Amino acid sequence: MPQTLSMYNACIPMLDRTLSNLEHILKKGEANAKERGIDPEVFLTARLAPDMHHLIKQVQIATSLAKNCPHRIADTTPPVFEETEETFEELYALIAKARAEIGTFNREDLDGKEGRAFSLEIGPVTMDFTGISYFSGFIIPNVLFHCTTAYNILRHNGVPLGKFDFFGGSM
Repeated sequence: MPQTLSMYNACIPMLDRTLSNLEHILKKGEANAKERGIDPEVFLTARLAPDMHHLIKQVQIATSLAKNCPHRIADTTPPVFEETEETFEELYALIAKARAEIGTFNREDLDGKEGRAFSLEIGPVTMDFTGISYFSGFIIPNVLFHCTTAYNILRHNGVPLGKFDFFGGSM
């Protein structure tokens, strides 16, 4: 049976796959640090520029945005994660927790909510959204930005990552 594009079909598989792919690149980074005899903290605290967040924070932001997304669309309250991670293992656990949270949503929770209007305070501004504008214009670019930045931090530090790694090692 062919699938149709719905809020659920657009949102949940994309977020779950993106977090899975993020875990893949982190595992490659961790393995590379071990192979090269580099303290993992070097990668975990690396950043691309002095005014950018380090690798750990990139992962925390990506997972937070992803786990909040279906809650915002469905008009439910997302859980707050502590974001105290300091190791690769703790980042894998955070990703697993976010993926599990996303997995609690079903079609009935999201489908038909494309036009649901809501506002969010983001930094010093309040932004108005509909379900679809939030997902397509805010969540997708932000989650992919932070996952791409995590990839770039590791790549910049010599981890042999390629385009297929961004897609979880396969297409």
